[in-house]
Amino acid sequence: VQLQASGGGWVQAGEALRLSCAVSLRSFGTYTIAWFRQAPGKERQFVAGITTNTGRTYHADALKARFTISRDNTKNTVDLQLNMLKPEDTAVYYCAASSSGLLPTIPERYRYWGQGTLVTVSS
Repeated sequence: VQLQASGGGWVQAGEALRLSCAVSLRSFGTYTIAWFRQAPGKERQFVAGITTNTGRTYHADALKARFTISRDNTKNTVDLQLNMLKPEDTAVYYCAASSSGLLPTIPERYRYWGQGTLVTVSS
């Protein structure tokens, strides 16, 4: 499994960004592809996940009003739309893959990780 995140950048508060995770799965089966984020000095935080078979999604409660995960099967990507960004959203955003199709929310359940993409939101 290979993952590559892109789309981060510097924006002002209130603006939007769209992150993309290019996914390469070498084996069959159901996976959860998720986005996590990690701000300096803080633990890695679950943002949203989507299953590869049914496209079922789960978003962190605190973020679901502004962030949306989706998949593009033609491009083999899992995208994260970030709307109404706030300075506290500043973090490195990672995409990750788990062989569990149950949408786990803890980092330890994810074996494969992309390199991360930095999102910086200024006030």
